Amino acid sequence: MLTDTHTHLDNPQFDEDREEVIRRALEAGVTRIVNIGFNRETIPTTLALAERYEFIYAVVGWHPQDAKDMTADDLRWIEELSRHEKVVALGEMGLDYYWDTSPKDVQQRVFREQIALARKVGKPIVIHNRDAHHDVVQILREEQAAEVGGIMHCFSGSWETAKQCLDMNFYISFGGPVTFKNAKQPKEVLAQVPLDRLLLETDAPFLTPHPYRGKRNETGFVRLVAETAADIHGLPLEEIAAITTRNANRVYGLA
Repeated sequence: MLTDTHTHLDNPQFDEDREEVIRRALEAGVTRIVNIGFNRETIPTTLALAERYEFIYAVVGWHPQDAKDMTADDLRWIEELSRHEKVVALGEMGLDYYWDTSPKDVQQRVFREQIALARKVGKPIVIHNRDAHHDVVQILREEQAAEVGGIMHCFSGSWETAKQCLDMNFYISFGGPVTFKNAKQPKEVLAQVPLDRLLLETDAPFLTPHPYRGKRNETGFVRLVAETAADIHGLPLEEIAAITTRNANRVYGLA
């Protein structure tokens, strides 16, 4: 009963064996997969996956690294797609101050525009935040993102930042990095996140968990993230799987 709340199975790294990767995920106990389309190229391929597989759902939006490329037409396109029956949220959106691919002011404008759109269409949002904790929280607050809530994807901030996000109706999602032996802060934060706000993800093919770090990540490896969460919370794997799947269903509006 595992749910991978954030993956990129449409990535070209899976072109040779996508069906086998999906089969391995099902064998690992993954019953729902949410794929992320984050720019002009990946939104159509994400929707194609969601339309092909009953258990795959789509999130569509604009990544901060690509913010400089988003036009008014793209925003209208996302609004149209928000009504697609398999689209469960908008994103991944946010700020990325690590990769210098889009100016900060452009990232912030595009982030604000997408939050406003999410409020207009009543969809939760999936947040990408890299080295921009203060500005992400400030923009979420100023744009009243608590109205729609959503997910802090692959959370890497402090417990103080997590608390601010929890107060704004967000769930905290952990991926492969929390399994790393030197991941002191992520493990400490995971231990403090209320169980009813905890989510699991892979971000495949990126951020591969231990012991496969350095190799291609895949959706079935969400089980390794679940095992780490179960160890930290002192619960059976099956219980963590059930809790986090319930949470995913709630935030994404799935039955």
